[in-house]
Amino acid sequence: MIKISALVIARNEESRLEACLSHLKFADECVVVLDRTTDRSKEIALSCGATLYEGSFEKEGDRRNFGLSQCQGEWILEVDADEWVSPELAQEIRILIESPTADWWEVPIDNYIGPRLVRYGWGGSFGTTAVPRLFKKGVKVWGPQRLHPSVTFLGKKGPRLKGVLVHHLDKDLSDTLKRFNSYTLARAKDLAETRKIDKTSTNVRRFFFRFYKCFVRRKGYKEGALGFFIAVLTGLYPLVSTLKAQEILKQKP
Repeated sequence: MIKISALVIARNEESRLEACLSHLKFADECVVVLDRTTDRSKEIALSCGATLYEGSFEKEGDRRNFGLSQCQGEWILEVDADEWVSPELAQEIRILIESPTADWWEVPIDNYIGPRLVRYGWGGSFGTTAVPRLFKKGVKVWGPQRLHPSVTFLGKKGPRLKGVLVHHLDKDLSDTLKRFNSYTLARAKDLAETRKIDKTSTNVRRFFFRFYKCFVRRKGYKEGALGFFIAVLTGLYPLVSTLKAQEILKQKP
């Protein structure tokens, strides 16, 4: 019987996929969904023994829901291609699912930019320190958004796990800026589609609130200049997304 499935959604992740899959050997099956992939990810996934599916999904929520539907395990662990399951987390999960006390759990994340572990200052839509990734099949449903889709859970939430996901978030600060550009564009498309565009003044106020929350309340100041940089990008995220959405709407006939 398949007790736990590990699910990886990827798009052109040949440089990181093999390392990710090598940390999932504790799972009874590994399901990989490749979205519009043109690199060697398929070859790598098959060589690692994964169950492979390919498709074209414009929206993140759609491809994640498809992946969940293909998992055969009683339990599912979602992992991104730039994440590694630590040995401690793998052992904790195997023990937990044998005598579960809840239906889903949050998993702590250690975020790295290059070789540096960045513990403080994450927030908003630009980073997180814990994610709800372990759950019983059928408990989690993703929303239809392109980026950071909403999530619906059924059942009981358990306490946060102790083992961590090691998240190789960005290679360097240039990579961080590329991610910011990609995130704001995806968010802009969702805003343009729903036409829920907030006023510029509202997003300016949000900038200061989000900056304060990341840099002060979440102790981004402990990361020095890097924490300040992250807080600025987190604050700018709604404003830049809105400006891009306005551009998209102007281009439509």
